[in-house]
Amino acid sequence: MTAAAYDAMAVRYAEFVREVWDASPLDNAALAAFVDHVRGAGLVADLGCGPGHLTAHLRDSGVDVFGVDLSPAMIELARAAAPDLRFEVGSMAALDVPDASLAGILTWYSMIHTPPEEVPGYFAEFTRTLAPGGHVLLGCFESDGEPLTVFDHAVTPAYRWPLDELAGLARDAGLVETGRVYRVPGEGERFRRGALLLRKP
Repeated sequence: MTAAAYDAMAVRYAEFVREVWDASPLDNAALAAFVDHVRGAGLVADLGCGPGHLTAHLRDSGVDVFGVDLSPAMIELARAAAPDLRFEVGSMAALDVPDASLAGILTWYSMIHTPPEEVPGYFAEFTRTLAPGGHVLLGCFESDGEPLTVFDHAVTPAYRWPLDELAGLARDAGLVETGRVYRVPGEGERFRRGALLLRKP
């Protein structure tokens, strides 16, 4: 369902995110911290890469990176925009990479549509594929003191998470939190945003 929804919205979504993705200094700071951890350390996966805008940003920042997305239409757009990069149709719940082969994973608003009961399996897959010392940067809609709740995202229903709850699920999968960011909604945004930086010991 999520893949089909993004296929239908791919061109409009790509235009939107390319205009707004770098509007927040706090988001940029979280991405910069992630880059500092993974640059030169090995291969990085941009999971839920969409039209590849952040994959290209990581490449331009000196990161060895490839992109994965459920939506074939998004992958077509990503390949057209950055033909020098590798993009694959696939699920972040079942990555086609060996154990302990990744230096980093970026999942920037990529797990927002994932049913909560499936999230532990995603974190388990991150732990499987990360090398020791590898990092994850996860961006999400934050619940702002409310419990986990679903909302009417423009593409398909999505979830707002308490960061403590997400961090707990990551910890259960063997990942250690090294930092987090909260920010208030920007212009045109409805909800508070959050980011978690995680590491595999």
